[in-house]
Amino acid sequence: MVTQVLTQAQRIKLDSDDDAVFYRDPRFVHHLDAGFRQRLTQLYRERLHPSATLLDLMSSWVSHLPDDIRYERVIGHGLNGQELAANPRLDSHWMQNLNLEQTLPLPDNFIDTSLIVAGWQYLQYPEAVAAELLRITRPGGQVIVSFSNRMFFTKAPQIWTEADDRGHLDYVCDVLTAQGWSDPIRIAEETKATGMMGLLGGQGDPFLSVTASKP
Repeated sequence: MVTQVLTQAQRIKLDSDDDAVFYRDPRFVHHLDAGFRQRLTQLYRERLHPSATLLDLMSSWVSHLPDDIRYERVIGHGLNGQELAANPRLDSHWMQNLNLEQTLPLPDNFIDTSLIVAGWQYLQYPEAVAAELLRITRPGGQVIVSFSNRMFFTKAPQIWTEADDRGHLDYVCDVLTAQGWSDPIRIAEETKATGMMGLLGGQGDPFLSVTASKP
């Protein structure tokens, strides 16, 4: 049972063309800066057990996992096959447009932790995705949704483009808890820029994250 949180107007994107067309060409670049990526890897080091089976949802050519830790299994999902094939951390992967089909091809209680990095902001039906993630997650498992203030503006629904960082955290928590996820933990931190800008006190991409658990 999916509990709806968004209105239809909040799901609208400026660019309504098929997402698969937008992501057809691979982008072998980092969409988040080094400070954000380092903080994300630190969070994974703290939250993920090496024996875990992980789902990297809305993944690309990098998964930001600690280089020195090997996990039981890492399954990837995304919209660009070349990026997924180039990701050395994925043991397997599949392609699926979650704005057209939210049912995930994984059995119940199969995943220990699902990871979403800089992807939630493009979901038009996040409630159904969150419900599916709950279904495939083992009791006591978790979901970690991480993002910054960057986005492809025309591909993000109205609920995201009209909110600020705090609003984004509230929105992710509201959707997750409405589907049965519990005890959301929010992180909102500044990061430090690298190189000369960092030495001069410059800030990097803000690090925003929500971790929730399956009862």
